[in-house]
Amino acid sequence: MNTLKVAQKGFTLVELMIVVAVISILASIALPSYTNYVKKGKAAEATSTLADLRIKMEQCFQDNRSYAACAASCAPTSGAKYFTYSCAVQTATAYTLSAAGVAGENMSGFAYSVDQNNNKSSTYDGVSGAGCWLTGKGASC
Repeated sequence: MNTLKVAQKGFTLVELMIVVAVISILASIALPSYTNYVKKGKAAEATSTLADLRIKMEQCFQDNRSYAACAASCAPTSGAKYFTYSCAVQTATAYTLSAAGVAGENMSGFAYSVDQNNNKSSTYDGVSGAGCWLTGKGASC
């Protein structure tokens, strides 16, 4: 009787199932973190643009001694993709700049605002913050 053992090559079904389970666990942890990271990057557009617009409004006020003449300074120059911006000049000495997230870019739960006294408010993915701009999930003022 010839009893030669043949060496097997490859993986067993159990080994493959363990690999699939490990990969799915890692993906369930990584995907929400990545999604939050992307939203955080998109939210940076609003804070930087509103800060820039506020500086332009203050420069215009220095030139004209009134915010009423500064309506042209309210519009962002270019590059607004994730937010729509608005400027409300209430009086010659008061204004409010606002940014609202674009729903088509998955930013519908985001809103930021600032006024002439640098009073800030924000809504980051449905969580409100008064007195500051929230810049991350779980962040507080």
